Order: sequence, then structure tokens, then C-alpha cells
Amino acid sequence: MENKREINKLKCWVIAARPKTLLAAIVPVVVGSAVAANQNKFVLLYSLIALFCSILIQVGTNLSNDYYDFIKGADNEKRKGPLRVMVSGLITGNEMKAGIAFVFLTAFIAGLYLVYTGGFIVLAIGVASILAGMAYTAGPFPLAYHGLGDIFVFMFFGVVGTMGTYFVQAHEFTLLCFLSSIPVGALITNILVVNNYRDIEEDREAHKFTLAVILGRTFTRYQFIFLLWVSFIVPIVFYFNLNFRFWIFLPYLTLPMAFKLSRMLFKSDGKELNNMLELTAQFSGIFGLLFSAGILL
Repeated sequence: MENKREINKLKCWVIAARPKTLLAAIVPVVVGSAVAANQNKFVLLYSLIALFCSILIQVGTNLSNDYYDFIKGADNEKRKGPLRVMVSGLITGNEMKAGIAFVFLTAFIAGLYLVYTGGFIVLAIGVASILAGMAYTAGPFPLAYHGLGDIFVFMFFGVVGTMGTYFVQAHEFTLLCFLSSIPVGALITNILVVNNYRDIEEDREAHKFTLAVILGRTFTRYQFIFLLWVSFIVPIVFYFNLNFRFWIFLPYLTLPMAFKLSRMLFKSDGKELNNMLELTAQFSGIFGLLFSAGILL
């Protein structure tokens, strides 16, 4: 019986980690590593450690989000999205706080080797990422509750994640790496855009003023489309201005999926958007892999 309870608790922690969102942690590392390889500066060990830390920070952010959204009332019995462990009573508040501390501390310790090889800048990137992950829904000024969640995701899961991965291998920042981070950040931000679009009414009632709540459904739809198509502009810049070969247009294979997602946002509502949320995450992963392949080839 005790083993059964342990297995069930393990399942609860897996649910809390939100494995379907972990592409948001993987794609920046893959793209940043592809840029490093393109410049003949790829170091497998550094890339793997960066990936491990990125996944842990994503998990820690998810756990923190689960805890504080429940405490602040944003997650309740009216929730349309996937199961959350705090509101469901599957994990207690004390257990969740311990889990958050453990995951973020593990990420910090694992990243110390990269600090040793990369110096103070790597330490600053790591600490800022952990603090931002906590500040997303925690603290006196939670970013997600003041319309800053989209900017946070674009910056940390796009620019910082991609450029940070490149930096730990190349020990420099470049324009190429920054441009590579734009579609990464844009498409990962779109995961949040769909989530916030679905939860507009519940978030408004809970005084969680996401950008979707502040600016409304019409703006949110066109924000999604704008970020989608910005991602397709970057390969054009690479081809005509940075002398990349035609392989850089590999992400264009995802155009049918992009059109499908755009239509879904205008036609879906409520719990129907959960499927779109999953597809948007998958789209960011597929685009990211094809973009990385284009950079390498």
C-alpha cells in the first residue's frame, strides 16, 4: 500500500512538472547549440548541462506557478485548463514549497560548473533566470499578474535561453545568436498567449491582469498571428543578409500547421483551446528543430 501511495505521489509530481511544456526549455538550448556548432564552438558537455538546468528552471517555474496561482485564487474549480495539483489537493502547500526550493537549488548547483568555465556572466544569467521564474507569479509584483508575462517568456525562454546556451560554449554574444533567439521566443510566447486567451474570464475574476485581460480577445488573436509570422521572417533575413544556404527555409515546412493554428484561434473557445495549446507547443518544437537543422546545414 505504501508503494502504491509513493507511485501515485510520483505521478502527481509529474503532472505538476507539466511535461508537455518542457519544449519551452529544450528548444532554446537546441537552437543556441546549433548556432555554436555553426561557428565551430559547440561543446557537448556544456550544452547538456545547459539543457539540464533549463529544464529544471522550467519545472521550477511551473511548480511556482501552480502554487501561487492557487494561493491567489487564479486556479479554482472553474478552471478550463489541464489538471493542477494544488487546486486538486494532490500536493500540499508545504510539499509544493519544498519541491520548488529543491528544483531551483538543483538547477543552481548544476549550473556552477558552467559558472566555473564561463565566469560571472553565466552566474548572472542563471540567477536572473531562477529569480524571474519565481517572480512570474510570486512576490509583491508578480509579472504574470501585471501584463508582463509575455515579455518575461520572450526574454527568458527566447533571448536569454538561446543566447545563454551559445555563450557558455562560445564565451561571447553575437548578432547571429540574437536573431536566432527571436523565433524561439516568439513561438514559446505563443504558448502563453493561447493559455491566457483561454483563461481571460477566470483571470479577470482573480485580478490576474494578463495582457489578454488588459487588451482583450481581438488583440490577443492578432498578437498570436504576429508572433507566428515574425518567426517566418527570420529565415529570410538569414538567407539574404547572413549568407545562409537555402536549408535555412526548412522551418517553412511548418506553414500548413501555422495556418491551422491561426484558424483554430478564431474558431475555438473554452476547453477546446487545450488542444490548441498542446499543438502550439508542438509547433514551437518542430519549428525549432527545423530551424536548428537549417542553421547547421
